[in-house]
Amino acid sequence: MLRSGPQGKPGAMNSAPRARAILHHIHAGLIAAMLAPVAPVAAGAAGPLAAPSATPPVEAAPVRSGTWGLTVENDLFGGNSDRYYTNGLLLTWRSPATTMPDSLAWIDRGMGWLLGPGPLRWGLSFGHNIFTPEDKQLRNPDPSDRPYAGHLYGALSLSHATPSRQTIFEIQAGLVGPGALGEQVQNNWHRLIGVKTTKGWDYQIKDEPVIDLLTERRWRVSTGSWQGFETEIIPAATLSLGNGNIYGAVGGTFRLGKGLKSDWGPARIRPALAGSGWVEPTRELGWYVFGGVDGRVVGRDITLDGNTWRDSRSVDRRWLVGDLQAGFAVLWRDMRIAYTQILRSEEFYGQRGTQSFGSINISLRF
Repeated sequence: MLRSGPQGKPGAMNSAPRARAILHHIHAGLIAAMLAPVAPVAAGAAGPLAAPSATPPVEAAPVRSGTWGLTVENDLFGGNSDRYYTNGLLLTWRSPATTMPDSLAWIDRGMGWLLGPGPLRWGLSFGHNIFTPEDKQLRNPDPSDRPYAGHLYGALSLSHATPSRQTIFEIQAGLVGPGALGEQVQNNWHRLIGVKTTKGWDYQIKDEPVIDLLTERRWRVSTGSWQGFETEIIPAATLSLGNGNIYGAVGGTFRLGKGLKSDWGPARIRPALAGSGWVEPTRELGWYVFGGVDGRVVGRDITLDGNTWRDSRSVDRRWLVGDLQAGFAVLWRDMRIAYTQILRSEEFYGQRGTQSFGSINISLRF
């Protein structure tokens, strides 16, 4: 016979243990939830007695600053001619492998088809170049000689690099003419070092904004080793379009040394055969010697052709121009120091021989 509970409902006596069991499980669950945040701390405090983790935590890579670089080119180095391309100054900053700021990311997305695979590096540059004729004491320079010109510019660059290939896209915007301050920079420097000032800047190329778009691709081709040293060849192809410069170039550099993977060669001022504005840190001393050749088909050079929409001094530009270069670089930790000697062929008809000048580059990560 089935017995009734105190309220006359069957099974009430059996429901009490069941309810206590449910409350016990709820209580245990609450305690486990409260202790869950403390468990990792307790496990760490157990020290050697704790069971080792199957997957040890991975430390985040430290955020590194980019590479700052300074390149100075002058015909005083190895040439001592003080004519034609007489001085160049380039200050650069290149990011580590990263992403661009949101305000500029659309440029990288839009150029992905050109830049190809590899992590992004972007950078900013500020440059100034000076060009003069051979005879700088004439107040009215020879019309058949190279015109006076100053070029002041800034640049935004993007590059994608893999171990075997690097592609660069660069936008240069600046000014030629009196606003570029070529006369002031050159003559103030000459006064400072006790050299005669130049007299013909009144006939320089007139003010004109300059915008150039440039892309370059390089390939790294290992050629094995020689006497225990690394060797490689870096072919390159460049295209520049704009109202300042139009040219296509092909060339290559041979390098021999240690730590060649730390960069793609020393930075240079275009239109030269440039290396990389960034450098990877090295624990051991790295170094290399190099030699290269570069040939350009030149469709426009505003410093030779003169202003685009205004009358100005100009010369008859040569279509083919070549560079021979050789030098060395030393890399240690976050620093690179390099020197390059360049021999450039005649750039216009009537030029008196080739031009030799040197380039010093110092790059530092900090």
